[in-house]
Amino acid sequence: MVDHRPSARPELVDGLVQLSFAVQSVLSDAANAQDLSVQQLRLLGVLRDRSPGMLELANHFGVDKSSMTGLVDRAERRGLVRRQAAEHDKRGVQVSITPAGNTLAAEVEGVVSDRISNLLERLSEGDHTELEILVTRLAAP
Repeated sequence: MVDHRPSARPELVDGLVQLSFAVQSVLSDAANAQDLSVQQLRLLGVLRDRSPGMLELANHFGVDKSSMTGLVDRAERRGLVRRQAAEHDKRGVQVSITPAGNTLAAEVEGVVSDRISNLLERLSEGDHTELEILVTRLAAP
């Protein structure tokens, strides 16, 4: 079967890569300011509205369970997350964010939002709307 979709123009690919670098820099700077890794920052973001099990987290992050355990261990030592027995399976473990983790996540979210807003100042309100639609479409699973 022949794929008839147009290939991405090199300028578009380069622009998306450059934008990715800019966003990663914002996230890295915000995480470093709180002595966090970007992965720990991502963990706090994931846990803001749910308490997944370790396997679900590992799958979400695309890592093996032992790597996820290390990430959660470090965050737990800082008092940012906690583990508890899973409600539906006492052998399983769920991970949730602590109040301290929520506070830190909210602080970092504010910094990230401000820095991203600075990037977006170059665009009109109409561009913001169009970009939101396109980014949402691209990020959808």
